[in-house]
Amino acid sequence: MTSKRRVPTRAEIVEEFSRVGREHSDATVLFHATMANLLDLHPTDYKALGIIERLGPISAGEIARHSGLATASVTNLIDRLEHKGFVRRIRDTVDRRRVLVEPIVDRVTAARKRFASTRESLAHLVEQYSDEELAVITDFLARNAERLRTETSKLESDTIPCLSSESADASNH
Repeated sequence: MTSKRRVPTRAEIVEEFSRVGREHSDATVLFHATMANLLDLHPTDYKALGIIERLGPISAGEIARHSGLATASVTNLIDRLEHKGFVRRIRDTVDRRRVLVEPIVDRVTAARKRFASTRESLAHLVEQYSDEELAVITDFLARNAERLRTETSKLESDTIPCLSSESADASNH
């Protein structure tokens, strides 16, 4: 007698997807916070450095757009990265009035060496999926990254202050 395996409902699948997504997000944030700490960077500065490395040379406005951070925050972030020797400001060769930020290759290359084990374990994980599965995963990750950039921008422009713990306690009574 064969036992029938119960097929989960879409709601159950979405619930599990959400749970695993949160777990993945937690692991990712904690991993990158650890890497940032090892490089003596704030986690936001560390992630912005990744944007600059991927897209640079790039303007402060473009960093703001890709990160969802306010432009004033990005200016201070660039100052910190420049002070720590990870980036430098350069003049745009096309529009000399425009300033770009570029990674300092030697410094970024040295930092990237800490990722050797991570790159190897990711390569091993990727090998377990077909090309079609990887295409779906890649599509999801790209769409989710764009969604999160949009949500970050919304949060950055939110003018409603968060409730303090005292205000929250008072409203609960």
